[in-house]
Amino acid sequence: MNALASPVAGDTLPETLFSVPGIRCAGCIAKLEDGLPRTPGIVSARVNFTAKRVTLTHLPELQMPALQQAISALGFEAQPLGSALPAEDGRSGDLLRAVAVAGFAAMNIMLLSVSVWSGAEGATRDLFHWLSAGIALPAIAFAGRPFFKSAWNALRHGRTNMDVPISIGVILASALSLFETIVHGPHAYFDGAVMLLFFLLTGRWLDSVMRDRARDGVTALLKHTPAGALVIDTDGRSSWLDVSALEPGMTMLVAAGERLAADGVVAEGQSRIDLALLTGESKPVDVATGDRVHAGTLNLDAPVRIKVLATGEDTVIADIARLMDQAAQSRSRYVRIADRAARLYAPAVHTLAAASFIGWMIAGAGWHQSLLIAVAVLIITCPCALGLAVPAAQIVAAGALMRSGILVKDGSALERLAEADRVLFDKTGTLTLGRPEPVDLSALRPEQKSVALALARSSRHPLSEALRRALEREGVAPSYLTDIREVAGTGVSANFGLKHVALRRPDGVVPEDCLATTLAIDGEVSATILFSDQIRPAAHETVGKLAELGLPATIISGDRAAAVAPVARALGLTAQTGMLPQDKLDTIARLKARGEKVLMVGDGLNDGPALAAGHVSMAPGSASDAGQIAADAIFLGDSLAPVATAIRAARATQKVVRQNFAMAIGYNVVAVPLAIMGLATPLIAALAMSGSSLIVVANALRLRSAAK
Repeated sequence: MNALASPVAGDTLPETLFSVPGIRCAGCIAKLEDGLPRTPGIVSARVNFTAKRVTLTHLPELQMPALQQAISALGFEAQPLGSALPAEDGRSGDLLRAVAVAGFAAMNIMLLSVSVWSGAEGATRDLFHWLSAGIALPAIAFAGRPFFKSAWNALRHGRTNMDVPISIGVILASALSLFETIVHGPHAYFDGAVMLLFFLLTGRWLDSVMRDRARDGVTALLKHTPAGALVIDTDGRSSWLDVSALEPGMTMLVAAGERLAADGVVAEGQSRIDLALLTGESKPVDVATGDRVHAGTLNLDAPVRIKVLATGEDTVIADIARLMDQAAQSRSRYVRIADRAARLYAPAVHTLAAASFIGWMIAGAGWHQSLLIAVAVLIITCPCALGLAVPAAQIVAAGALMRSGILVKDGSALERLAEADRVLFDKTGTLTLGRPEPVDLSALRPEQKSVALALARSSRHPLSEALRRALEREGVAPSYLTDIREVAGTGVSANFGLKHVALRRPDGVVPEDCLATTLAIDGEVSATILFSDQIRPAAHETVGKLAELGLPATIISGDRAAAVAPVARALGLTAQTGMLPQDKLDTIARLKARGEKVLMVGDGLNDGPALAAGHVSMAPGSASDAGQIAADAIFLGDSLAPVATAIRAARATQKVVRQNFAMAIGYNVVAVPLAIMGLATPLIAALAMSGSSLIVVANALRLRSAAK
């Protein structure tokens, strides 16, 4: 399978993606992101902890085998990916099997251990120890493979990771137990070794399941994309093509009840499209000739012909998948703290274990007791909880937001959203829908509506398209026109029988909150059609919720004051109008100089610089490409409510992150001294360490409802 490498265009360097299952913790992230750029030709490395992938930006001459070798040289197995979209790696199933083996073995060994604890001695005790060994050793060999393999790869390449002390602890505990069994000793710790693996594997499996759930929404999207489409050629012949064979310019025939295989525009026909898969909107949308439609959505009512505009990874559904695939690539302040802590872990824990062994030997405890204490230190100091503290919370929160139609590009965006203390809104397309709609068509006579529809169908002006959609929803039939002409900036005209008809700019005064066009027949104004850009649903409620959260809001718009004033009055906001892109940048710079952290919400091409300049930014799904690229988060659907929802979820996430750090640090402060003092056996150490990781994961899972 070939790796995905983007073509070089201008200054753009190719990117190649690899699946790296061995990414276990923040230390692994640091090792890859710091080590790979040292390879000549590799410019940067970006690790996706959620998907366990590495994206390499590199010079064009550096080919896939060399890139794969660079990752392998750091002790990680890597396989090139043929797609940028998330895919399930099946590791949860492998981990679950290992958990089952370790759990079954632990239960049986615990039953045998009860007899020993109850006072069995001599040959009876030895028999139970040998039975425990017979169960434990094969179970440890099978269930411990994820840790042993990772530790061996690290050591083989001259480095350590958190699996090294875990593996040493398990092996030493098993070896000591076998030695005790051979020499008829009173104690064996097979139960501790197997229980350690059981709890470690349970925590790792829960982590894997959690990461899978964070991608469930995207996986569901991709699974609903059909395998192909019925394509109509220029001669009218039809043939079924696989989705990979579809190309822009082709025409798809999509029957009622079928999902679209590509993005496109309706070339012929009228129907309703169910967008719930992409936006969460339960109400189907009417579409007709000229309307944009997207892959994965469901055609409900009637057959339509779709001219293909984008296929495969260029579709909106693929863009959503890529955005979510980036959601775990956080480089926030908290992640950097965890990275530094993880880097110090291996040398620190090895030093502590060695010091404990030497100290107890000097104190006269003997090599057996000293070694048991050292093993307990190795086990109890595992920083799994610290490594999970940040990504667990951010991944769960990003998944919850995605299910609510909010796509967060990375975890640091959640951190910055939580810090925002002021909101700046663009108007058109942000506070409003950016889709003008006729205010009232009831005054038009049937003949006027028919003529207006025929003229509107011949133009791609936004007001013409809005008029067309409205009249088609009413079931109006278009008149037959001839000699149709359109003059940019003036309007569209035609002949209707012996009459000259036109849709053109109005000559009179138009209400300040409306746009307008006039229908003229033989040079006389027959009707004036007013249009209004509707305020987004829940906009007023959202402004109120933002105020409750301590975020005052202001409108900054490039529109004229008369056009902005009605929206500002309706929402109770102050407004700055007639602003150029540089003016918006200057406004944000002034607020930053005062110490304010701005959330910029905008959609247009002219909002791109302001979105990038804000402390954090959001854009609607209808935003321009430049707006979506510049924004830190994107919300789907028409409602403005996701803005407040994202801020509440971000604040809840940071609260959970701080709680996780406190629990992880508190655990080590209490547990490590107990282990060094000899108050924790390997079994107790295994329970304590695994329990701390499970508590952190369970605390993070509370964020599943953060977006509600």
